[in-house]
Amino acid sequence: MKAKIKRGYRIARYVAYKETLIDRREHFWSFLGAFFGIGTIALLQTRLSESDNLFLIGSFGASSVLIYGSIQSPLAQPRNLIGGHVISALLGVTIAKLCPPVIWLTAPLAVAFSIIAMQITKTLHPPGGATALIAVIGSEKVKALGYWYVLSPVLTGGLILLLVALIFNNLTPNRKYPTYGRFSRTFKWVTQPTRHVMSKINRKRRKR
Repeated sequence: MKAKIKRGYRIARYVAYKETLIDRREHFWSFLGAFFGIGTIALLQTRLSESDNLFLIGSFGASSVLIYGSIQSPLAQPRNLIGGHVISALLGVTIAKLCPPVIWLTAPLAVAFSIIAMQITKTLHPPGGATALIAVIGSEKVKALGYWYVLSPVLTGGLILLLVALIFNNLTPNRKYPTYGRFSRTFKWVTQPTRHVMSKINRKRRKR
């Protein structure tokens, strides 16, 4: 038993160590992706509604950490990003509509059901729990959106973050997003042009 615990500890420590081995170029691309992803949604927010942050919800910040800073994670893949947010939003709004407005009841129900639903559909995305929570504890304007909350800001914002991730996470040969083969083939029409442009730029630099 002790041997298993020690082995598990060594593996966990090795994984944590590898996760910190990110060079400055990775920092640069993570910064750019997060800046343009959140910046695009924030710009949309200022154009459409300056009175309340209806479009820039907090869970998008957590998603940015995954899809720009930890792109190899299974939790950061497109299926998880979009599916996790949308499913959680649907459940959050449904619970807000069906249950009495008792915060100690609606808040845990929204988060707990969203976790189970994401596990069942294989779309586990930790920020999805926050998306469900916002549906029941958000401002009155957020609650007034009803199921429109699922389409905008959740789906719209998720698609913006994904599009930016497909561009900035594929501008260098060292980064590949989506990570898994079937998703890579699905989004190849987006990722291939960016890789082609960057390879041309790199060849020109080498010739100089």
